[in-house]
Parts: sequence; C-alpha cells; structure tokens
Amino acid sequence: MIHQFYPQVPHTYRYELNKDMQLSAAHFIPAEAAGKCANVHGHTYVINVTIAGDRLDHTGFLVDFKMIKELVHDRFDHSLLNDDEAFAGQYGGDPDTFPTTEVVARTIWQNIQRELDTRFNQPRCLQVIVRETPTSYVVYRAKEGDFSL
Repeated sequence: MIHQFYPQVPHTYRYELNKDMQLSAAHFIPAEAAGKCANVHGHTYVINVTIAGDRLDHTGFLVDFKMIKELVHDRFDHSLLNDDEAFAGQYGGDPDTFPTTEVVARTIWQNIQRELDTRFNQPRCLQVIVRETPTSYVVYRAKEGDFSL
C-alpha cells in the first residue's frame, strides 16, 4: 500500500490514531440515474480511520488497531456490500442506504463510534476516508451532535 497523506481534522485531543486498510468488495447502486454503477462491479477500497482522545485505556492504547480492523476489514472484505444489513435500501428503497462511497464512509464511522462509545476513555472517531479508486475518495466527518448514537 502506498503511504498517503490525508486531510487533517483540527482538534485539541492529546492523541490521534490513524489506521489504513485495504479491502476488496463489490457493490451496485440500485438507481437508474447511477448509469454503469447500477451494475455489479468491484473496487479495491483504501480506507483511513482517524480516532482521537485524551486518555489511554488499561493497556496504554487509545484503541487497539485490531478492533478497527475487525469492525471494518473483517466485515466488508470480499463481500457484496449490498448484502450487508447496513445497506437495507439496497434494492430500490431509501437512497440514504445505497452502498455509495459516501454511505459506506458514514456506515464505517457509525460502526466504529458505536464501539468507542462503550469505552471508558471515550475516544472519538473524527473522520473516515474511503478511497474507491486512485483518483476518487470521500471524507466523512461527524458533527458534534452525531456522537450520541
């Protein structure tokens, strides 16, 4: 994987953790206006997750990198994203649940933040970047009110 520099999130936390992952998955966008993207096709996604916080846990980690990998890579790698429960509108329902790169980034953020909310040290997932192709990516940044899932 090529080392990338990502857009930075201004914050005042003491610690910032970034995890890069690569996964392969297929999807389609069930909308006529999606053109060729309405057909099943695949990508090698490159994903970056930024987590920040002020306190470390009982092992000296902000969070364990393994947890992030389990929540993202283990769930979505080598899958048809449309079959995942997160994309319930997969076959013509709510476009807010179609597995577009935007919705995938938001879904990854939600899954990670839900887990972080259970931690006593209260880390925050500040951004998720999903690169669909070498030239196209989405940045998802939650707003303050989004942290109460």
